[in-house]
Amino acid sequence: MKVLIVYYSTYGHIHKMAEAVAEGVREIAGAEAVLRRVPETLPEGVIEKMGAAAAQQAMAHVPVCTVEELAAADAVIFGTPTRFGNMCGQMRQFLDATGQLWATGALVGKVGSVFTSSATQHGGQESTILSFHITLLHQGFVIVGLPYTFQGQMRIDEITGGSPYGASTIAGGSGERMPSQNELDAARFQGKHAAAIAAKLTA
Repeated sequence: MKVLIVYYSTYGHIHKMAEAVAEGVREIAGAEAVLRRVPETLPEGVIEKMGAAAAQQAMAHVPVCTVEELAAADAVIFGTPTRFGNMCGQMRQFLDATGQLWATGALVGKVGSVFTSSATQHGGQESTILSFHITLLHQGFVIVGLPYTFQGQMRIDEITGGSPYGASTIAGGSGERMPSQNELDAARFQGKHAAAIAAKLTA
């Protein structure tokens, strides 16, 4: 059973979350976790001005995803940073290229799940995941979130991402805060949970 983890990461926050999701997926017997990045749309000069060149280089070993890979997977877990309460443009452009998959029903019945990041605590994490779900529903995905059986999202002793919609992390205004242990645990839990449901659907 193949679980595709498709993400875009500017400074590495979503990349770290994606790696934790993959760890969770691999806890399910027979589940293969495959990491893929969506194509970059920004020019190299812009990435350098953003101070993201080193982070992008550190993720360069992860192959760029093709639309066809979505159809070959049993589940797809998407990761995107928040842009004004919505998914980033790179992810939107990638998803906008899946029209042929929609036309043939190639993604109907597959598990789909989403995790995210934002600069601030209330920077649109929930709206990003929920608005992402609209695209997944149009494609016929069976949406899986982060259930409250992950007790970490009940914590009030620290500032943390995570909601029933999906795992999330708070990056800070200049990307200075990397995912906390609790946020990585949430991503790991979501990966395992989504893979477990996909295993039942493919059995």
